[in-house]
Amino acid sequence: MSGYLVEDTRKVTTHRLLQMKQEGKKIAMLTAYDYTTAQIVDGAGMDVILVGDSASNVMAGNMTTLPMTLDQMIYHAKAVVRATKRALVVCDMPFGTYQVNATEGVENAVRIMKESHCDALKLEGGVEIIETVKRILAAGIPIMGHLGLTPQSINKFGTYTVRAREEAEAAKLISDAHALEDAGCFAVTLEKIPAALAERVASELRIPVIGIGAGGKVDGQVLVVADMLGMTKGFTPKFLRRYADLSTVMTDAIGHYIEDVKNGDFPNETEQY
Repeated sequence: MSGYLVEDTRKVTTHRLLQMKQEGKKIAMLTAYDYTTAQIVDGAGMDVILVGDSASNVMAGNMTTLPMTLDQMIYHAKAVVRATKRALVVCDMPFGTYQVNATEGVENAVRIMKESHCDALKLEGGVEIIETVKRILAAGIPIMGHLGLTPQSINKFGTYTVRAREEAEAAKLISDAHALEDAGCFAVTLEKIPAALAERVASELRIPVIGIGAGGKVDGQVLVVADMLGMTKGFTPKFLRRYADLSTVMTDAIGHYIEDVKNGDFPNETEQY
């Protein structure tokens, strides 16, 4: 792909993300799960592409992210990496691949990196998984943390509501964010927490803080690509801005194709050999 919408077409690295924070430049991040979409997202000049375990919802139709397997995440990540030239590619470690113990976490992290060729991994949780985080980092694998609403823990929370409204949970989130930074994470994602809390975390950490439903005073933003392009219906959280209505565009195009096939208009004389 050519024709980036940004002037700087150099490969984005974890070091460059840190520089962007230091220079006050916002970081743009989107999900992608397949080659074709990733090629478009990267070609537009995206800084970070997240191969999210949200593929469980978007690609497989599951209600939660929990069913995603290691093999499935590697499959999606490999496809995205093949398409990507500029963006930093971060792959989610799926539920159950790092929570059991540090040794298993390192083995699974190494496997994702070796087989997918992605640039970094994202793990959900704070001090509860800090030893695993340290061991994976010690293996030379960059980690992005994830705090706030952590979808892999949905059965514990029982709801997708805003997290850390109460003082105790907010204090723990701040402590967890510092622990992840001190361990060596290159960035932290904050999901669905009060904007004032996210702003405080971003101001206290030296590493970039990426928000989703965490207000505008963080260092960058991430959305699910199918949501922001309007391919999904019925999911309307407050933080989601739809930049297109591809569901309508695609439905109209497909309907037109069906009509042309049914009435014999497709293919015409110029569309055959």
